[in-house]
Amino acid sequence: MKIESDFLIIGSGVAGLMFALKVAKVGTVALVTKKSATESNTNYAQGGIASVFDKPDSYDAHIDDTLKSGDGLCDPDVVAMVVKDGPARIRELIEFGVQFNTKSAQDSSIPNLENLDLGREGGHSQNRIVHAQDMTGEAVERALISQIKKNNRITVYENHIAIDLITCSTRVKRGFVTTTHEDYCCGAYVFDRSQSRVKTFCSKITLLATGGAGKVYLYTSNPDIATGDGIAMGYRAGTTVANLEFVQFHPTCLYHPDAKNFLISEAVRGEGGRLIDSQGKPFMEKYDPLKDLACRDVVARAIDTELKKSGDESVFLDISHKGEAFIKNRFPNLYQKALQFGFDMTQEPLPVVPAAHYICGGVTTDMEGRTDIRHLYAVGEAACTGLHGANRLASNSLLEALVYSHRAAAAAMEDLKKFQFNFPVISPWDEMSTTDSDEQIMVSHNWDEIRRLMWNYVGIVRSDKRLERAKRRIEIILKEIHDYYWDFKITSDLIELRNLATVADLIITCATHRKESRGLHYNIEYPERNDNLWQKDTILRRPFLG
Repeated sequence: MKIESDFLIIGSGVAGLMFALKVAKVGTVALVTKKSATESNTNYAQGGIASVFDKPDSYDAHIDDTLKSGDGLCDPDVVAMVVKDGPARIRELIEFGVQFNTKSAQDSSIPNLENLDLGREGGHSQNRIVHAQDMTGEAVERALISQIKKNNRITVYENHIAIDLITCSTRVKRGFVTTTHEDYCCGAYVFDRSQSRVKTFCSKITLLATGGAGKVYLYTSNPDIATGDGIAMGYRAGTTVANLEFVQFHPTCLYHPDAKNFLISEAVRGEGGRLIDSQGKPFMEKYDPLKDLACRDVVARAIDTELKKSGDESVFLDISHKGEAFIKNRFPNLYQKALQFGFDMTQEPLPVVPAAHYICGGVTTDMEGRTDIRHLYAVGEAACTGLHGANRLASNSLLEALVYSHRAAAAAMEDLKKFQFNFPVISPWDEMSTTDSDEQIMVSHNWDEIRRLMWNYVGIVRSDKRLERAKRRIEIILKEIHDYYWDFKITSDLIELRNLATVADLIITCATHRKESRGLHYNIEYPERNDNLWQKDTILRRPFLG
C-alpha cells in the first residue's frame, strides 16, 4: 500500500504537531505516530518552558545561563536565536488554547503575558519557567491535538512505526562537464502495528520528530516509545549525527519498584526542595555553590557519589517545609501520584534516584532544521541543533522544539514551492524469504541486555575499560540483530530493538572518542575538561557502503 502526501511527519510530540499545523496551510500532511497521538515525551514534561517575560530577567541572562549549562559546546548564534524567539512561540501556544499558570487573582487585570507565573529550575539565574501546574507537556499536547483534529489537511496514522527512510537519487549537472547523483529523502517504510503490514509513505518533505532514546538505559524517566528511532533511521540513511555521548540523567526519579518512569520535576527544587541523605543531612553544598539549584549533570553525579559512598538505595527530596497548601496548589499531579505509591510529600521526603532523561545529541541540522539529506528535516530531541551543547539547561527542550518547528516549517514550505517533484517509483517492502519468528527470546533478551550494559558501563560515570566492554558486547548484539532482521518478518519489537542497538552503539562510540570530562560526559580517567583538544562536537557519519 502506498500513501502520498506533501509532508510526512514521523512523531507526534510538540515539534511534530506544531510543524504539522503550520505546513498544512500549503499542503497535505501525513503524521505517523507509534502509539496514540498523545503518547510522546512532550506529554510527560512536567516542568515547563523557559522564556523571558519578567523585567528583572533578560535575553542576555537566559543566553548566559544556557551557555554555562552547555559547558563550552553550545553554538552561540543558535542559543541567541532560540532564546529571543521564545516569547513569540509562547504567545502562539496561548492562542492555540494552552492555559498557563498566572499570578494571583488581584493581578487578573494585567494582560495574560504579563501575568504569567514564572518558576525557576536548576541552572537558571531568574524565574522564567512558564508552566501549566506541574503538567505543562500534557497541557501543550492536548491543545495542539485539538487543533490537529480540526484540520482536514492532516491525516494522523496512529499505531504506525517507521522502519527506515526512503532515499532517491536525481541527476545534477555540474557545469558543462559531468553529472552526479544526489540523494534526497522521499518518504519512509512504515509498519502498521494493527494490521501487521508495511506501508510505503511517499512525501516531498519528511520530518523526523521522533523524540529521544531514554529506553536505551535500564532506568529512565522516558515512556516506552523513546527508542531513538529518528536518530537510528537518520544515521542509516546517511545523515550526520553528533554529540551522542551527552546523555542527561535526571537527578530525581521516584525510587519505588512500581513507579515506572515517574519523574519528580526539577521545579520541586526550584521552589525550595532540598536533597538530603538517609540521615536527613543536606549534601549539595559539598558539590556546587548553587546547592540544590545546580545544573542537572552536577546534581546527578553528586547523588551517584553519595549513593556509592553510603551504599543506600536512594537519597531523598524534601519540600515538606513549604506547607501542605502550597504543595497541593503548585504540584497537584505530583502530590497525587506520590500518594498512589504511599508517600505524602506534604509530610515526608520522597526517595529519589537519577534516571536517563534526555539526549543532547542527535541528527545534526542547520538553523532551519535541515539535515544533510535534501528534503529531510529533524526537530526536537531527535535533532542536534547546537542549542544544548554538553548539557541541556532545564526547560529549554520544549522551547527548542517550538522554535525549530516554526523555523523548519517556514523553510519546508519554501522548499515545497521550489521543488519540482513527481513521486518516484519506489519498490514495495520485500518480505520474500522471511518467515514468522519462532525465537522471540532473541528480541527480549537482547533488549534487556542492551539496557543493562548501557546502565552499568555507559552511565553517569564512565571509564575506558567500561566503554571497551560495552563496545565489544554491542558489536555482537548488532550482528545477532542484523541476521535475525533479514531472516524473519518485521515486528514492532524488532524495529525498536534494531534502533536501540544502533543508538547504543553510537553513544558508546561517541563516549569512547571523547577523552575528557565535560557536561554530561564524565570519564574517571580524564576527570578534567580539556578545551585545547576537545572543545568541539563529536561527529559521526555512516561509512559509504558502495
